[in-house]
Amino acid sequence: MRQRVLEDLGLTASEAKIYLVLLELGASLAGTISRNTGIHRRSVYDSIERLIQKGLVSYIKSNNRKYFEAVDPDHLIEILRKREDDIKSILPELKALQQFHEGKNETLFFRGKAALKSAFDDQLDKAKEVCIWGATTIANDVLQYYFPHFDKERVKKKIKVRIIFNESERSHPYVSSIPLAEVRFVPKDIKSKAAINIYGRNICIVAWRPDPVAILIREDNISAGFKNYFEFMWNLAKK
Repeated sequence: MRQRVLEDLGLTASEAKIYLVLLELGASLAGTISRNTGIHRRSVYDSIERLIQKGLVSYIKSNNRKYFEAVDPDHLIEILRKREDDIKSILPELKALQQFHEGKNETLFFRGKAALKSAFDDQLDKAKEVCIWGATTIANDVLQYYFPHFDKERVKKKIKVRIIFNESERSHPYVSSIPLAEVRFVPKDIKSKAAINIYGRNICIVAWRPDPVAILIREDNISAGFKNYFEFMWNLAKK
């Protein structure tokens, strides 16, 4: 657990092992570090040099031998703050790149639950209204705990949704609890294994299965066509 957290902070596996061993042993020679980590002595020196550059390890010389020592763990917080400051400093440039790219047509593919959350976060970022055709309450089972967050953020941004469910979903408690939503239903025999979310020039097609997949298409003509089909179904669907 400790090593994984350090790796998430940007350390390699070898750097994390060495840092943890130095915290435990105190000032140590490279040979001692090598024996306690199982890392080859040459690789120990390379990793320690990087840790020194990151400000996590220091050394003292005694009898012409180098003893390496871990810096106070509080310095890890400073690294996080610096990383946050660095990201903030380039955010304007990143936003400019994003705006330049937003007008381009593209198709993105998402596989897995974590990736799918990114697809829905895109709706929070870009949508003024989301029109959902083929919606299913199975989505709540696949992405447990995500949609309360999604709806909360959507309400904050005043993003309304219009949703077309199958009639069989009418009595599900989630359907009546969706905020800022207008819901309609199509007959039970009109079924789909994919949900289509339409927002602006974007169409997100989702297959709600245990290992979900989604395709996100950004293209004006395609989104306009899907939106026309949605409006046609919306007018036929029952309240």
